[in-house]
Amino acid sequence: MKPKIKICGLRDPENIRGVLTLQPDYIGFIFYPASKRFVGSALEATWVAQLAGVCKTGVFVDADEQQVNSYVAQYGFQAVQLHGNEDAAYCARLKQTGVTVIKAFGIDPRFDWAQLDEYEDAAEYYLFDTQSKQHGGTGTRFDWKLLEGYTSDKPFFLGGGISTENIREALEIGDSRLYALDLNSKFETAPGIKDIELLKQTLQIFNDE
Repeated sequence: MKPKIKICGLRDPENIRGVLTLQPDYIGFIFYPASKRFVGSALEATWVAQLAGVCKTGVFVDADEQQVNSYVAQYGFQAVQLHGNEDAAYCARLKQTGVTVIKAFGIDPRFDWAQLDEYEDAAEYYLFDTQSKQHGGTGTRFDWKLLEGYTSDKPFFLGGGISTENIREALEIGDSRLYALDLNSKFETAPGIKDIELLKQTLQIFNDE
């Protein structure tokens, strides 16, 4: 079964409309002020809340828990992606509100896979991205062979530099736990603005495989 597709880092209404014509499974909105794709005041919460047919995901980095809950309610998020040092208790409390929790981890050769153990009951999915001080959005991929160290049964999103050039390779990982591919910075004309034509071409490659 092919992975699902998440297109992340959206912040422009017209561009979002174009992305939705491609029928991704997930779309992501970044609420991390240090990110070049920070939503800020670019989007009306009520407009986002009305978007249908896709799982809307709010992306946060060590954000105040009440603020996250407030954004979930305002924007109609069905999922939250947590990219910071959020502990398992924080994740579990959000999960109890009914929102899907995706806990992200930056992967490099020094990554200790044992740290995932405490999150097994606190998150529905993991997301594996390239380790960076930016908490994602680098356009750089990590060595996917490092996934051999992952022993949990929990399904995961794969992020970090997925592009037109390597999407076939991502599909060839052949891991039944690979739940979704996270497409972001390699598909932009500017931070937060997706190249619809490039996405279309890439998803054609994806569908043809």
